[in-house]
Amino acid sequence: NVYIKKNGFTLHRNPIAQSTDGARTKIGFSEGRHAWEVWWEGPLGTVAVIGIATKRAAMQCQGYVALLGSDDQSWGWNLVDNNLLHNGEVNGSFPQCNNAPKYQIGERIRVILDMEDKTLAFERGYEFLGVAFRGLPKVCLYPAVSAVYGNTEVTLVYLGKPLDG
Repeated sequence: NVYIKKNGFTLHRNPIAQSTDGARTKIGFSEGRHAWEVWWEGPLGTVAVIGIATKRAAMQCQGYVALLGSDDQSWGWNLVDNNLLHNGEVNGSFPQCNNAPKYQIGERIRVILDMEDKTLAFERGYEFLGVAFRGLPKVCLYPAVSAVYGNTEVTLVYLGKPLDG
C-alpha cells in the first residue's frame, strides 16, 4: 500500500481503507550516533508515527492504529496526539511540557538515535525536545514511520552524526 517515490526519500501511501502501513529504511544501525529528518507532506490523518523499528517489526495491519510502537520491536512518537508508544502501550506524552504544540504539516522533526547511550531523542526546528526512549536494545534499529491517511507523503532524509556539543 506504499511506494517510494523516484527521489528515493519520500514514501507515498495509497488510499486503502481500514489499513495502517509502515516503512523502514534499508539501512539500520547497531552502533554509533545517527540523525535524520522526517516530515509529512500531506495530512496526518488519525495516526502518524515516527521512530525506529527492528527488522521483525510489523509494517502493515488492519484498521487505523499506531502501528509503529504496537509491538516490542518498535518505538514511536505519534505526532497526532503527542504520545510515545512501545510494546502496544502509551509511554507518556511527548514532549513533556504544558500544552505541547501539535505537529504542523511540513515541519521537520530531527530524530537522534544514540546506540552508545541506547536512547532515541527528537528535535523540532533547532529545539531539543528531549530523550523519548531509554534502554534501547543492542540490536540493529532502522528509522521507520507508519501512516493511515490516503495519498499522504512522508519524507525521511539521513543527516549523519548529530551536530551537538
